[in-house]
Amino acid sequence: MKSSFRWYGESDPVTLENIRQIPGMRSIVSAVYDVPPGEVWPLERLEHMAALCKENGLVFDIVESIPVTEDIKLGGKERDRHLDNYCENLRRCAKVGVKCVTYNFMPVFDWTRTQLDRPAPDGSKSLVMYWDQLRDLDPLKEDIHLPGWDSSYTQDEVRELIKAYGELGEEGLWGNIAYFLKKVIPVAEECGVIMALHPDDPPYPIFGLPRVITCEENLDRYLSIVDSSSNSLCLCTGSLGCSRGNDIPALTRKYSAMGRIGFMHLRNVKILEDGSFEECGHRSEAGSLDMNAIVRALVETGFDGWFRPDHGRDIWGEGGKPGYGLYDRALGTAYINGLIEANGGRLETI
Repeated sequence: MKSSFRWYGESDPVTLENIRQIPGMRSIVSAVYDVPPGEVWPLERLEHMAALCKENGLVFDIVESIPVTEDIKLGGKERDRHLDNYCENLRRCAKVGVKCVTYNFMPVFDWTRTQLDRPAPDGSKSLVMYWDQLRDLDPLKEDIHLPGWDSSYTQDEVRELIKAYGELGEEGLWGNIAYFLKKVIPVAEECGVIMALHPDDPPYPIFGLPRVITCEENLDRYLSIVDSSSNSLCLCTGSLGCSRGNDIPALTRKYSAMGRIGFMHLRNVKILEDGSFEECGHRSEAGSLDMNAIVRALVETGFDGWFRPDHGRDIWGEGGKPGYGLYDRALGTAYINGLIEANGGRLETI
């Protein structure tokens, strides 16, 4: 397996110098974050990131993510132009050594949380989603902003998008997913790139928006649209795992055995009685997921792709980017390394 760490570029307070000191660390996960979605990334920017990583004994071989625009998801008038640019971005990423690209098909909002700094009894802070804070909100009637939402949208634009997705519905979204995959996956195959789909977070409808990357049945449907090893999953244990209906060790074992996991996001989550959830430390005992069983499934099925410690808590007063500080993600990496070794696996080095 290949250990990786998300890095938000040279403005990230977590530096490459920090990351390279984490035991077993190999790969950097990053992207070009300041080019508007749907446009082409400058090749020199990608080359610069790759060079910086190499200087620090790391390799830039995962992109997270090349955004899928609302025009692509909705089948809008800019869809084909955006898809052409998407494919060009794949080619440019491949030129600098990128082997895996993570992306999602979540309408309007990526991840949804109601608070980014919920204090735990031990003094750490984490991201949470509480239904009692969410259920009475209506973005069609109120001006609301939640963590994880794209702040570039005005409230009127958000309302129009929600209405458009309501008219599109789940089957319409599936149709646009198929259009995307049939255009993009052949290019990924040509470039030797794995496209790794991230599930919806959380994996159920929010504000009536169609969210379909949620469960085993739908993951099977997605993978069957284009049967290719380049059409794979970014199996995020915390995203799928905040639904009790998803057996994460079983899903991990199934899709890894099929060779259809490109990237693992490994984190734990604590599901509350009403279906709300709190992010927590990576250890199994901290939350609702059996992290050892998940890693064992990867080792026993010969998984040789990438993993990263997903969202960490804010600990020791770090005050970093919510979910993406150094300290708790480094602890998470060390814990995952131990699980890999204890289950007979090994880390791949450069």
